[in-house]
Amino acid sequence: MISFAWRMLRHRKAGFAGAFVALLCAAALVTACGMLLETGLRGGVAPERYAGAPVIVAGDQYVRQTKESGKEKAKLLSERRWIPASLARDLARVPGVTKVVTEVSFPYAGFTAHGWESAALTPFTLAEGRAPEVADEVVVDARHAGRTVPGHRVVGVTAQALPGQDTIFFATSEARRLAGRDGLVTAIGVWPGVKVRAGVDVKGAVAYTGDERGAVEFPEAENSRVRLISLGGALGGTSLLVAILVVVGTFALSMQQRRREIALLRAVGALPRQVRRLVGGEALLIGAVAGALGSGAGIALGFWLRSRFVDLGAMPANLRLVVSPFPSIVAVVTTLVAAWVAARVSARRTARIRPVEALGETALPAAGIPPVRLVAGLLALAGGVVLTIVLSGLNTEAASSPVTMLTALVWTIAVALLGPLVARAVTALPLRAPGVAGYLARKSLRAGTGRLASVIVPLTLMTAMTCTILFVQTTMGHAAQDELSAGVRADHVLGPGASAAAARQVPGVRAVTEVLRTSVRIDLEKYAVQAVTPGGLDRTMDLDVVAGSLDGLGDTSAAISRTAAERLDASLGDRVGLVLGDGTPAEVRVVAIYARGLGFGDLTLSRGLVAGHVDDPRGTVLVSGGDREALRRASGGAVLDGAEAAELDSPNAAVTYVAMGLIIAFCAIAVVNTLAMSTLARSRELALLRVVGTTRRQAARMLRAETLAATVVAVALGTAISLVTLAAFSAGMTGSALPYVPPGAYLAVVAAVAALALAATAVPGRLALSSRPADTLAARE
Repeated sequence: MISFAWRMLRHRKAGFAGAFVALLCAAALVTACGMLLETGLRGGVAPERYAGAPVIVAGDQYVRQTKESGKEKAKLLSERRWIPASLARDLARVPGVTKVVTEVSFPYAGFTAHGWESAALTPFTLAEGRAPEVADEVVVDARHAGRTVPGHRVVGVTAQALPGQDTIFFATSEARRLAGRDGLVTAIGVWPGVKVRAGVDVKGAVAYTGDERGAVEFPEAENSRVRLISLGGALGGTSLLVAILVVVGTFALSMQQRRREIALLRAVGALPRQVRRLVGGEALLIGAVAGALGSGAGIALGFWLRSRFVDLGAMPANLRLVVSPFPSIVAVVTTLVAAWVAARVSARRTARIRPVEALGETALPAAGIPPVRLVAGLLALAGGVVLTIVLSGLNTEAASSPVTMLTALVWTIAVALLGPLVARAVTALPLRAPGVAGYLARKSLRAGTGRLASVIVPLTLMTAMTCTILFVQTTMGHAAQDELSAGVRADHVLGPGASAAAARQVPGVRAVTEVLRTSVRIDLEKYAVQAVTPGGLDRTMDLDVVAGSLDGLGDTSAAISRTAAERLDASLGDRVGLVLGDGTPAEVRVVAIYARGLGFGDLTLSRGLVAGHVDDPRGTVLVSGGDREALRRASGGAVLDGAEAAELDSPNAAVTYVAMGLIIAFCAIAVVNTLAMSTLARSRELALLRVVGTTRRQAARMLRAETLAATVVAVALGTAISLVTLAAFSAGMTGSALPYVPPGAYLAVVAAVAALALAATAVPGRLALSSRPADTLAARE
């Protein structure tokens, strides 16, 4: 049967081209997502600054908790965990250790700063000058030779420069003073090796070797890996579901166009199982070739995605993309399975009916919808309702994001399964375009409801997915910015590193609030935190307190957002145990509950509690009163007003747009694919219209009218799906069931869908109408 399938493919290349394109794109998408996921799971960062030390001893960068089942769970910390400097003496006494070097690391004036004692970890050597000895002396790396450092004398330049870091060295004592962690160090380098295995606890610290040293040196790389796991998994799952829907739709349209051929096979004695085996064999052959080529294209797509994420700052440049055969294997297998199942399901009804009925159906397609398809469509509708209800109750982005995409997809699947019913309902409406073209389009649509249903599905999918992806971001961004705009009472905002003390001395300043952004873990769950100086807080920000008061905010207390309070089941006066960004445990008492959590974070803590437990204690400074120019001179940096600060703090959705844009592109390809297949398959029909007197222009207008009708229906359905999904998402995340949909952006989506549909019809339509009608009718079908 495979050999017969191969001969069929050789003689029907154009008919199978649409399925091939859909499968190839699906394989590419799955491969690229698999590469992102595998990089998150197995990717590593080679050490730079720690390259010269065989073993690095540093803090455990995970917070761990043992569950009742006895299983230990771990979550990554958002800040670096420091370790006692005294541990270096203990390590130096370990037999076989010849040298121990401590290090402190902290940001300073755009550099990554260290004490000169840690130069041996790379190792850094001097190309000119000498080592720093007193507080105002520094050494810069080779890339910054000749550069001045305000307030310091450059006394030396290293012979090396790290590719991913701008390095500056202070005298050891000055570096520890500036780091502000008395008695603590960032890491300890050990030569030739401590007598413990990598990952073994060493008095509260952990020994790291190989590329694990890079993970310690670049903690942001570990955060990127976690994001890649989440992004790759969500994007891969969504891509797979979209791919299956597109592939099934493409094969269904292909089977509609081959009804006469299959009916003839049944008429000459082919058994239903033989027809199914034939169709399955064709699908496997197409799937194998498309999967192999698509997986190769997917590797290139994976590298392109990585470069875009690096440009956007979502992952560091030194996080290597893992390239292995596993994503390609998964893509090929997935493509084969999807193709085989789609082909078998699409051919199921035609292969089972009797030969005479099959031949009759080619002339007059059945008006009914198969009971199995009807039941499946109703179940999909029920699933969409259930998911919408579930989504409306989710108030964390990590939980709601995958459910949002799944909800829109399930609603679209329901439309795909019930498409013939939708098409018949649409064609029953007493509407048509004017003129001969409108009359012909209406008659054609009523006679070809199955074809109309096949065209509506990808257009609906593209509209629903595009609107959902775009307007989830605008809904969250608009809600957060509204809260920031309403809650920031300060007249000016000073950028990171500005001196709050200097700002307080400016004439006319009434209140100054220092703000740090970080996160904490509560029962391993991550919560966004703003840490503030409590004095004068009511003059610089309004959190919309709904219970309690911010007057009692201090180092042992906290204000909590209403959403976070619901998640934690916490109320006024309750004590909440949390883990700060660097792993330090703390306990705070809830003194206030506020409503503006999207704009100001889940928790508001005292800056005094948090500042010593973040990598970069510099934050923004809110200032009420004072002259803008005077503040600029005093702070030495940019001064923004409240509206500008709210704009800067709004969520950056560029990474999501890039990732989910692939799915939108796949949907667009599916639209072009389906419309081109549908139009080209009508060459004989168009030729017959030409023979009975229809002009070429009238036939072209008829095609445009049909496409516009399908587009209007699809846009209406896609808009309804996205609005239902977005309303549920908005209700859970913002408390309001009204999503924010910018009119200009929505109109641009509609225009793009319409333009794509018309272009995908016009080009193949021109090809179909270019030949002489007699030649087309005389050609073998």
